[in-house]
Amino acid sequence: MANHTSAIKRHKQNLKARERNRRVKTRVKNAIKAVRQAVSGKDPAAAEQALVSASSVLDRAATKKVIHWKKAARNISRLTLAVNALKTA
Repeated sequence: MANHTSAIKRHKQNLKARERNRRVKTRVKNAIKAVRQAVSGKDPAAAEQALVSASSVLDRAATKKVIHWKKAARNISRLTLAVNALKTA
């Protein structure tokens, strides 16, 4: 453990940030999973609703720098393609 006051404070901040990021990443994974389950269940309405929710969660995580903004955009794009394919099929 650190000895300097500033290093101790920084360590506490890092622990808080790690917990916060863990919660956000879990939320992102669950949102993506919800869209995938709705698509595999062949339910366009539920998939559309889950996609809107997942897009919001992904954008928020990217804004907070928990995940990279290009990763968020890639995930949103792929989920949108899956939902749109379900609608047309």
